[in-house]
This record gives sequence, structure tokens and C-alpha cells, in this order.
Amino acid sequence: MTAVLSARGLAIGYERPEGWQPVLSHFDLDVAPGEVVSLLGPSGVGKSSVLRALAGLQAAAKGEVRLLGEPLRQPHPQLAVAFQDPCLLPWLTLRDNVAFGLDFRRQPRLPSALARQRVDEAIDAVGLSTATGRYPAELSGGMAQRTALARCLARRPRVLLLDEPFGALDEVTRADMQRLLLRLVAEQGTAAVLITHDIDEALLVSDRVLLLGDHPARVIGEWRIELAQPRTEAIEALGALRIDILQTLRRASRPHPSISAAEPAHVPARSPSLAP
Repeated sequence: MTAVLSARGLAIGYERPEGWQPVLSHFDLDVAPGEVVSLLGPSGVGKSSVLRALAGLQAAAKGEVRLLGEPLRQPHPQLAVAFQDPCLLPWLTLRDNVAFGLDFRRQPRLPSALARQRVDEAIDAVGLSTATGRYPAELSGGMAQRTALARCLARRPRVLLLDEPFGALDEVTRADMQRLLLRLVAEQGTAAVLITHDIDEALLVSDRVLLLGDHPARVIGEWRIELAQPRTEAIEALGALRIDILQTLRRASRPHPSISAAEPAHVPARSPSLAP
């Protein structure tokens, strides 16, 4: 299937007083509609820098990003980004925060009736129709993340970029959000790139996993996961993949012990299902 988002030969770095500091070297990526690709790696390896380049928020030193076949050099209305911090405006209600996404720069102007319909549908998709009048201070962490996701969905993006959006949530809420992500991708055919340092999260939700390592960062391993959802029962297969990823990371020239290696509560069979 034709890639909706692609990157070729991306190199990223920063100018420091001591000179040029490379972060990422020659990164390639293709993401098809309806596909979830996880970029896995330890803290500090450059995952967020990759995401900013893919989002058009940061210029790469080399290489090119293409969205729908066209070069991407700035934020685009067909691409939405969700961060670990929901970034909700505290003076706006939940509904107004979701609607605020339709006012972003370069977002096509919609007739009022269509804008209201999109907002209502996005809120309903994340299960918050009974909380539209609440303010951010009245929302739980999971509800705030659902609101941020609804703000993205109201824009009807072709690509969703997620920068560790579930990292601060408790295990039960995190499993709920993972299940929600899988359902929305399946229903809407959105391409998704998930940045995470959690091996188990990557294995549970991804069609493919790319492992970043070394310095400057490069792809040191890639795995295609063809297990059907839900995967919480596939303990043996997931365990083998997990070990392979850890061994690949340890073989890299610069291992990072900070990568999440503990088995989180949402992987064993007794945990909540990730089925749509």
C-alpha cells in the first residue's frame, strides 16, 4: 500500500558552543494508512526529535519528509500531533478545547455546522459525550488525554503522531487508551507513529517496531508484528520478541540501561484486553 507518510535519509542535529552535535543519522520510514509504527528507544536517544521532524516542526539537517507524496516543510492540516502533556487550555471547556484544534493555523475553515458535527463526533469517539462542559481541572489524567486525542481527531488527519502520550497514566487507564488508539486507527484508517520507550507498549499496539540506538541514533532493529489483536494472551510470542529487542539493544555500541525493562501490569493475560 502507498505510504501516506515517508522519510528518506533524515539527519538531525543541533549547533552547540562546542560545535555541531548530531542526534540522528540517515533515518528512513514509510507508514501506510491504517498502520501503527512504533519508534522505540531509551530516553535521550532522539525519538522526540524524529517526531518533530516528521511533523514539520523541526527542519532536518539532511533528508526529506513527504506527506501524501508532497514534501513536508511545515505543519500540515492532514497531520496531527499528541504529546504526553495534553496541553489543554484551562479556561476552555472540554468541548471548546476539542473545537480549538479546528482553529489551528493552516487548518481549512469549515462551515459552523460541519465544525460542530466534527467536534461532536470526535468527542463521542473517545467516550466523553457526558463531560463536554467540564474544564481541564475537573478531568482525570485519562480524560485529559482523551480530550487531546479528540482535538486531533476533529481535524480528520491522515497521520497521527504520538509522543509518549500514555506515559504518565496508570496501567489500567493506559490500557484503555491503547485500546482506544487501536479502535480509532482501524475505524478511520489513520496512519499512526507512536514514540515510546516501553517495549511492551510497542509490542501490544504496533504493526511494526523500529528500535533506535547508538549515537548519533540510527535504526538498529526492525520487527513486523503479525499477531492478531488482542495480543495480551500471546505471552510466549510477545516474550520472544521482547527478548530479541533487548538483545539487539544490548549489542548496540552504546547501550542505554534506562529503557523500560520491567514487565508492566498490562502485558500478562490477567490484564485488560486490547481488543476493539
